[in-house]
Amino acid sequence: MPVIDRGRGMRRGSATGTLVALLGLALAACADPEPNPSPAATPASSSSATAGSAPTTSDAPTPAPSTAPAPTSTAALTPDSPVTLAFGGDVHFEGRLTNLLTPDGLGALQPVLGAADVAVVNLETAITDRGVEQPKIYHFRTTPEALVTLQHAGVDAVSMANNHAVDYGPEGLTDTLAAQASSPIPVIGIGPDAVKAFAPAVFQVRGTSVAVIASTQINDYTVHTYPATATKPGIAGNLDNARLLAAVRSARAAYDIVVVYLHWGSDYTSCPDGAQTTTAAALAAAGADVVVGGHAHRVQGAGWLGRAYVAYGLGNFVWLNTRGPVDAVSGVLTVSVDPVRAHAQRGAGPSVVTGAAWTPLLIGDDGVPRPPAAAAAASQQTAWAQARSCARLASTP
Repeated sequence: MPVIDRGRGMRRGSATGTLVALLGLALAACADPEPNPSPAATPASSSSATAGSAPTTSDAPTPAPSTAPAPTSTAALTPDSPVTLAFGGDVHFEGRLTNLLTPDGLGALQPVLGAADVAVVNLETAITDRGVEQPKIYHFRTTPEALVTLQHAGVDAVSMANNHAVDYGPEGLTDTLAAQASSPIPVIGIGPDAVKAFAPAVFQVRGTSVAVIASTQINDYTVHTYPATATKPGIAGNLDNARLLAAVRSARAAYDIVVVYLHWGSDYTSCPDGAQTTTAAALAAAGADVVVGGHAHRVQGAGWLGRAYVAYGLGNFVWLNTRGPVDAVSGVLTVSVDPVRAHAQRGAGPSVVTGAAWTPLLIGDDGVPRPPAAAAAASQQTAWAQARSCARLASTP
């Protein structure tokens, strides 16, 4: 699998960095208040969070990805130079947000996203100007320019494992896959078959390999109608966790840091539901180092679950707000990873995540999240810390 090399000691001053073509790109979120029952919670040992009929994405095992190049010398890895991973929530370009579809349309995000070694968001939209609206309440679409806009904002990969990626049916899916193939950054969680939909985007950061996998657990029309299978294109789905867990275990064997970006949870709720907590525990047991997600349009709790760092909900990010000020609450999560520990442990021992910081943002009428006034920022920080309680996560490793 191609690997994006971040270069030795490189911190991005611009979003253009050194990018190599790759399968994968990630982003997550959704706005459909369609009937959306959460998968029933089951014990983590069952590796399942199924509700209703599961999509047929478990028809073949996920092959192990090729091993990423090892650093030439472990002396290059030092705890004083942590690998930093930044995550934003749901993104679309609906309505007046089409004005953002220029290379500099999201330039305001470059300082917070571009400062990290790897930055990932959820792109919640089909990429097409064709097709027929599917039987859903909301329909999102954009152009391939969205991927260029996000690249220039400092985003390194987007997830499209979500409930809006196929809003315009088979023709729209064909166009979206064409956009994925020509994208300047990896698009993950969608593909011409299940193997590619579950394949990670892989980055090399100063000798440390980072794999990012994406999937959706939203029990809706899209995951049932357009799941990627052995023979059909579609999205990566984990109503049944088996394939996702297999992908995590394969990545765990090959790469230093394993990240899972999920579309999950219940709309407009501040605490994770049973399927989220069950799946998070299963992913941690499978070897994921970092688990993040979106879809609820609310910032949910974040903290340590054993050795894994989990952020259940990142909220809206670049979004057309329709439900008032609460929809505007946003932010960027930046996680720091000890590269020495990550390279040596590969899923064993204590957590490789040594710290996490939340940067509060507020989404403006133009859809762009920006730093709020000091009082609002302090209030958001407090709310972010308090959300950890109902998520039952630890504040320290």
